[in-house]
Amino acid sequence: MTTTIKPKAIVLTDGMLHTLDAKTAHGLIRGTDRYEIAALIDSVHAGKDAGEVLDGIHRNIPVVKNAEEAILAIGDIKYCIIGLATVGGKLPIHFIPILESCIRQHISLVNGLHDFLINIASLQSLATEYNVELIDVRKPKERKDLHFWNGEIFSVEAPIIAVIGTDCALGKRTTCRLVKEACAAVGINAQMIYTGQTGWLQGGQYGFIFDSTLNDFISGELENAIVSCSKETRADVILLEGQSALRNPSGPCGAELLVSGNAKQVILVHAPKRKHYDDIAAWGAIHSIASEIELIKMYGSTVIAVALNTEHCRTEEAIAFQKFYEIELAIPVLLPLQQGVEKIIPIIKSFIKIS
Repeated sequence: MTTTIKPKAIVLTDGMLHTLDAKTAHGLIRGTDRYEIAALIDSVHAGKDAGEVLDGIHRNIPVVKNAEEAILAIGDIKYCIIGLATVGGKLPIHFIPILESCIRQHISLVNGLHDFLINIASLQSLATEYNVELIDVRKPKERKDLHFWNGEIFSVEAPIIAVIGTDCALGKRTTCRLVKEACAAVGINAQMIYTGQTGWLQGGQYGFIFDSTLNDFISGELENAIVSCSKETRADVILLEGQSALRNPSGPCGAELLVSGNAKQVILVHAPKRKHYDDIAAWGAIHSIASEIELIKMYGSTVIAVALNTEHCRTEEAIAFQKFYEIELAIPVLLPLQQGVEKIIPIIKSFIKIS
């Protein structure tokens, strides 16, 4: 059996590793099939382990203060990945000298922001000089490569489960990956459709980047990803990574997964201590889980479980919220980071066909 050697990468979060803006880095710290994450560059957290900064779990990923230190400590680094998903996809100005330094170390750059590296003259010039790549993951596809929705989704026999949330930055992608891994552990062929740049960075094979796709083709790109995945992998179940939330006013999203993606089952992710959309009171209060379940039911889909993001919760509070919602909603409530997601496996087994 051959083992694919993943290229070594460092992740840049300078000063922001502990913030929600670094959720791309957080996903990569938790796991990626595309790269070997060798270190993080973050001068604020230098000397620590990236996993311990994220969630207290040591993952043997050192945090260093600059690219030069990473090269000296590790060597053979192929890529530097910008580990941020900022509001509006803006690249922090102070990152540019660090990225220039990486290029001078013959390290290619991978960027998931809306600010494209190929549009920054100094980076483009240096990349040419040092013969490295500038990879802008969110660069839109050419029109010829886009798909329009045509109804082929209705030929997919595998159940389709959407993992959507009551707000942004709740851990929808992480929950999706954990469910996929839990399915694999019991012999269920679960496949995941990524819809954001971090999903691609983590090695996703099927999907598209939602917020860099022309609106006319979002439904078609979603359908094409699901249909292609179904045909090529013969999946027992297909999981869809959600984006934003059905009622977040800054970017309502999710109906496409339920309608165009024909997801008849939903795992709903919720943060019980988050009161307002994006934590901004002026944007309005987040609706209750019960209300969100009723809204999803209007789309013809069923919430089969709730997954809790327990930000700002002590362990005992997280368990108390879990028990409360299980009584109120009469469906399983998962604590993905504390307990895993295995509780949902019997439900998935109940509606899949395994030959």
